[in-house]
Amino acid sequence: MRADKNIFLIGFMGAGKSTAARALQRRLQLPLVEMDARIAAEQGMAITDIFERFGEAHFRELESALLQTLGREAPSIVSCGGGVVVSAHNVEEMKRNGMVVYLKAEPETIYERVKDSSERPILNGNMNVAYIAGLMEKRRSLYESAASFTVVTDGRTEDEICGEIIRFVGRQD
Repeated sequence: MRADKNIFLIGFMGAGKSTAARALQRRLQLPLVEMDARIAAEQGMAITDIFERFGEAHFRELESALLQTLGREAPSIVSCGGGVVVSAHNVEEMKRNGMVVYLKAEPETIYERVKDSSERPILNGNMNVAYIAGLMEKRRSLYESAASFTVVTDGRTEDEICGEIIRFVGRQD
């Protein structure tokens, strides 16, 4: 199994990145980095507070800085924030330092997974399938062009998703 590069999990919020990352971490015995959690810890405030106080552009700069740092650290499973692909620089950094796996789900699935969360600043005040679908469509080509591989997560178990990723990563050795 390839352990010389990071495995970056990208996709819209609620696509299953955190769940898949935990399952991969258990199976591959690599460190796990939740980008949003690490940024929140380093900044000493919640992601929603960073957005509210400093804005999305500042948050995206923090993501970029973290990706550069991850490129210098030991290989990890990295669960990225949903908007990490908005910056072409971020995509280049991920491709340079690992394999990028796009986890994809339908807007209805995303809504069901995130509807009770108040920690999704992009969706606050817009928690509905139509808004989610529109934002997903705006980012779809960014996810697709960034990814080495795509895994659909709708109606699948974490073991099925994890197994598919491991099979793909194994073929890249």
